[in-house]
Amino acid sequence: MTKFSQRFLSLISAISSRGKRQVKISLIALNPKQSVVAASIIMTALVWGVKQIGWLQFLELVSYDYMVRLQPEKAEDSRLLVVEITEEDIFQENQWPISDRTLAQALQKLQQLQPKVIGLDLYRNIPQPPGREELLKQLEADNIVGIYYIGDTAVGGVSPIPGMAVDKLGFNDIVIDDDNVVRRNFLFGYEGEKKHYSFSLRLALKYLEKKDISLKVTSDALHFGNTVFPRLDARAGGYQNLDNAGRQIMISYRSEQRIARMVSLGEVLNGKVDPKWVKDKVVLIGATAPSANDFFLTPYNASQSANHSMSGVVLHAQLVSQLLSTILDRKPLIWFWYEWIEILWVWSWAFIGGWLAWRQRHPFLQILVTIIFLGILFTCCFGFFIQAGWIPFIPPAIAFLATNITILAYRAVYNNYYDPLTGLPNRQLFLQHLEWAITDVKNQNPLFAVLFLDIDSFKLINESFSHYFGDKFLTDFTHRLKASLGGKGILARLGGDEFAILIENVAESNQAIQLADFLQQEMSLPFKINQQEIFTSLSVGIAFNQQQLKHQPADLLRDAHTAMYRAKDLGKSRHEVFATGMHTHSKNRLQLEAELRRAIDKEEFYLNYQPIICLKTNQIAGFEALVRWNHPQRGFVSPVEFIPVAEETGLIIPLGEWILESAFHQLSVWQTQFPSNPPLMMSINLSGNQLAQENLVEVIQQLLNATGINPQTIKLEITESVAMQDVEAAISILLHLRSLNLQLSIDDFGTGYSSLSYLHRFPINTLKIDRSFVSRMTDADEDAAIVKTIIMLSDNLGMDVVAEGIETKSQQLKLLGLGAEYGQGYLFSKPLDSDNASKFLNIAKGEIGNRE
Repeated sequence: MTKFSQRFLSLISAISSRGKRQVKISLIALNPKQSVVAASIIMTALVWGVKQIGWLQFLELVSYDYMVRLQPEKAEDSRLLVVEITEEDIFQENQWPISDRTLAQALQKLQQLQPKVIGLDLYRNIPQPPGREELLKQLEADNIVGIYYIGDTAVGGVSPIPGMAVDKLGFNDIVIDDDNVVRRNFLFGYEGEKKHYSFSLRLALKYLEKKDISLKVTSDALHFGNTVFPRLDARAGGYQNLDNAGRQIMISYRSEQRIARMVSLGEVLNGKVDPKWVKDKVVLIGATAPSANDFFLTPYNASQSANHSMSGVVLHAQLVSQLLSTILDRKPLIWFWYEWIEILWVWSWAFIGGWLAWRQRHPFLQILVTIIFLGILFTCCFGFFIQAGWIPFIPPAIAFLATNITILAYRAVYNNYYDPLTGLPNRQLFLQHLEWAITDVKNQNPLFAVLFLDIDSFKLINESFSHYFGDKFLTDFTHRLKASLGGKGILARLGGDEFAILIENVAESNQAIQLADFLQQEMSLPFKINQQEIFTSLSVGIAFNQQQLKHQPADLLRDAHTAMYRAKDLGKSRHEVFATGMHTHSKNRLQLEAELRRAIDKEEFYLNYQPIICLKTNQIAGFEALVRWNHPQRGFVSPVEFIPVAEETGLIIPLGEWILESAFHQLSVWQTQFPSNPPLMMSINLSGNQLAQENLVEVIQQLLNATGINPQTIKLEITESVAMQDVEAAISILLHLRSLNLQLSIDDFGTGYSSLSYLHRFPINTLKIDRSFVSRMTDADEDAAIVKTIIMLSDNLGMDVVAEGIETKSQQLKLLGLGAEYGQGYLFSKPLDSDNASKFLNIAKGEIGNRE
């Protein structure tokens, strides 16, 4: 039972661990496009959820008020006249409310000027003597509309003026939001079967009576002829769950104060009103005096004190004006989008915010672009608002910022796990996959392999062109590598030109080796970038997990890395499987690199000089400078051992400059001591890294100036393989060197790439026949035929030939018979230090002085 429990708990733990792994993989595996889409959808859902519960309503109403204040003010409505009861009128009357008689006199004066309708925005349910009878008589007129207040359960209502007909009464239709701001107009409602018309609606209907426009009430709208006033939705615009009882509309404000022409009550009583201002107009009478305390907050002054609020009569004039403008002038009511369109609107801005966050890398530009796009969003919303559309601003703005911040955070996480150039997993994520693979081995016991890939000569490509070109090459290389891999493993870029592949569930070791061979074949095909063909190859190290060992991810990667360097040491463009002894080789190589750096600083290097002999006369034509290393502990270190390390680490550049300087100086000394005609020459080898060195021409020019050597006596040698890595770049650099009148030579000709088709384009003076051909040369040998071909080719192209590795007199005579001009090898002399080379020259002085 205990054993079963342990197994069960182990199974649960494995499932839980695998589930966490899958969640992590899913989260960090989203590419930029996927992450932006996912984040924008999630943020839109969250913002919309917050909006639905009403938490954004306050902010949305604040933005609405701001847009109201920004919109241009409209001209006064000439169909209306406001008779305001000012503080001076109350002072003259000496009472408030003003007496019924004064109001009756004002109505009488106005009626004489033939208004279309008069609206009393005054509660007169209580008599204000004297003159009650006079007022009631004036109120019998058909064109007068009174006001009453319905009230609610908390606040009692105000009854209408006694005796006035029902069709001449309208309720106070000003709706106050929770923040005490008036944004809506309550036009019509039912109380049981009883219909209630608002004050502004009664006035508008009276004005429209003779225009053959009547009101029709339906369940979802008010119809004024062909004009429809839709029912206000509970979620209209920025509202959430507002009380949309009855028939309401959003107020479209004309102006902050000047809705219509305004005259005082005193001016009316004193006959100072132009009849044209009144005739056929809607006249509203109400108090604007501060002491009357009939003021409301509007979007214009929501943030200001009540002293700057809008008076009730002016506000009612605004409401009447909007009704008439909509019905007669076809001005649109404030409209709203359907909910699904609003959701798309919010999502689109969330997506834009995420996209900008991913695309923009610089923090300052990120902030600047964010501000600009928020400004664009507000401009869009305000542009709609000018056209009477209330499009939400706050939800898309929050979604924009939330997605922007989310993607910035995700990008920081993503960049921790992915290479920014290629989009591949980086070293950290690859090690995580290795750790998971090791965990799976414990549970399932499968075999897996780690392949460590390095691009041969990438540094040369990068330095020959530009870093931008190198980046383009890496991205093209990655695309081909992914396509070649075909999803068979996890590919990662570890840095620079190093890649790694994890192959899980390997049936046998040969499977990984075959994959390495296939990838090497595919990646050896030329890349074409900006009309430039680039050839490269892969060095691959392979490491397998060993089930009996407790591997750490870093150890397996290190083993594959060690095997890759072993492949490079053995000639590149190949693969090697890790063996335990490689650790020792790797440590030795690292030690050699450290000692090589120190050797350059401590000048442990010296030059040997191997004579180059004229085969026909046996006279010394010059020397080839060969670098040697005298290690203080190891003694002599072979160039075969340290030159590849110097090239890979870039140390060949300072070492190469020292070689050039030393060889130039020695040649200058010898040409002075042993003058001849033609003068002694010096051949100096250049590596591929040196050939790509930006200031190579300048360095050589400075040495020529410093030593005064004739440039024709310096011969720079490059190998055939280096020349063929990038033909066009090599030709360009060689032409620059030839412009200094230097001699140029191709070393080891015939051993590298086939360069015959390009040979005529290289500005070359000399071909050097590799020692491998010379050493195997017999009368009937193929190598003799190759040597003969090279000599004939050089003659046809106007080049001379130097044969390397001559060790016997028969080889000299054979080469001489084939037409070779110069040679070097142990037959004549081994490489000599400067003192012994000077002695060698001194012995041959007589012959040198007699050269033609």
